[in-house]
Amino acid sequence: MTKQDIVNNVAKEINQKPKDAKPLVEEVFNCLKSNLESGINIEISGFGKFIIRKKNKRLGRNPMTGDKAEITARKVVTFKPSKLLRDSIND
Repeated sequence: MTKQDIVNNVAKEINQKPKDAKPLVEEVFNCLKSNLESGINIEISGFGKFIIRKKNKRLGRNPMTGDKAEITARKVVTFKPSKLLRDSIND
């Protein structure tokens, strides 16, 4: 599913044209993005959690050459689905 698919689905649900729904969808994504950039985890009831995790630097290897290489420390976003979402997917 793409962002445009989401816009089309929202437009259909609110009986509007996609061009009217697009700013709403964009604002939701901008809100999620700005909170994650600020280090704030996001929990959407009945859907799941977007969690920021810190990964420490570690020693890895280049799969092409086999040479050892340092992988820098970084932050990653993970998603943990709610029990409701997991149950609805597995039914």
